[in-house]
Amino acid sequence: MNSNNSGVGVLDKAAAILNTLEAGPHSLAELVAATAIARPTAHRLAVALEFHRLVARDLSGRFVLGPRAGELGAAAGEDRLLAAAAPALAALRDATGESAQLYKRQGDQRICVAVAERLSGLRDSVPVGAALTMQAGSAAQILLAWEDSEKIHRGLKNARFTAAQLAADRRRGWAQSVGEREAGVTSVSAPVRGPNGKVIAAVSISGPIERLGRQPGRIHAAAVVATAARLSEYLAREQRDR
Repeated sequence: MNSNNSGVGVLDKAAAILNTLEAGPHSLAELVAATAIARPTAHRLAVALEFHRLVARDLSGRFVLGPRAGELGAAAGEDRLLAAAAPALAALRDATGESAQLYKRQGDQRICVAVAERLSGLRDSVPVGAALTMQAGSAAQILLAWEDSEKIHRGLKNARFTAAQLAADRRRGWAQSVGEREAGVTSVSAPVRGPNGKVIAAVSISGPIERLGRQPGRIHAAAVVATAARLSEYLAREQRDR
């Protein structure tokens, strides 16, 4: 059995079609030429893959990879991100002395998907799985700041931050909040980007104003940005090495 042949013919042919489309759009004739699959079979499989959203059509009717392929890739990327997040957040906590979190957006909320708690003393405790608002907090700012203008406009409705703050976040590459989500709590966040450059998560540290002050970014932004950048680089490297 060669490396391109699992012994399950229909799956091998479907995989050949997906592998071919990875290079870009193909007409049916181009698919047949590239895969050596009989035209009726290639058409039947491509249409079946289209039904499952693994394949789609462009404006010219050519076959392209469908949205489901991207969703599966994002899910795999999330697993890799979470695996890398634990040691990265622990290092950030140790460097700053504050609790560190990783947030991902889910609809109108942000979910804490990883955390490294401060080991002692007063701390801002956010458990894994906690759903927090997208209307307040530095992580919410980060998860909204690089969206398209329409999403930003919608996200600013009832938000405790402004468009000017989001513009500043984009310019400097990090955000801070002081008592925005919860009285007495301050935080600093920076964006984690997927291999395509899209912001997919926010790294944060948080703690009491008494300890971090009213300009926490001056003290901790560099460490938070560096941690987010390391996670982004890790995801890009994993993508290249696949």
